Amino acid sequence: MKKRRLIMRSIILAVLVAAVAYTLYANFMKDHAQKVSVGKQAPDFVLTDMQGNKHRLSDYKGQGVFLNFWGTWCPPCKKEMPYINNQYHQFKDQGVQVLSVDIQESELAVNQFIERYKLDFPVMIDTNKEVMTAYGIDQLPATFLIDKDGKVVKYTTGEMTENMVRQYMEKIKP
Repeated sequence: MKKRRLIMRSIILAVLVAAVAYTLYANFMKDHAQKVSVGKQAPDFVLTDMQGNKHRLSDYKGQGVFLNFWGTWCPPCKKEMPYINNQYHQFKDQGVQVLSVDIQESELAVNQFIERYKLDFPVMIDTNKEVMTAYGIDQLPATFLIDKDGKVVKYTTGEMTENMVRQYMEKIKP
């Protein structure tokens, strides 16, 4: 009986040690995950918008790209969307494109959001979080400013004011 109890305790201890080791390893690697950094080339991706049009980041070479990651459930995202839409109307004829990427939500939820906020720029859903992972996003909203050469000029997280959105679009205007 004592031998059996010793074996069970040893197995439980081994499982706990393995779990702690894995947790430490995963957290260490997460902090060292490759984030897209300012001055580097933005990772290319292809996503389909809500109208069925494909958008490849590299197709926008020569234009500034305002790449915004968001979610319908995110209060700061809801606040900044009208600002992004307003400034998109000001800058779209000056070579600045907005690409808006929702993270893993249903088409119904995203379409209702687009309708509610009357958004006119391309909105896509990153269904498998592949683009989010490639860009190292860990907080929403997150915005990358990409210049005409495809290089990241700025990365920002958190809610933006309309003035910030205007300044950022001015910064990436070719």
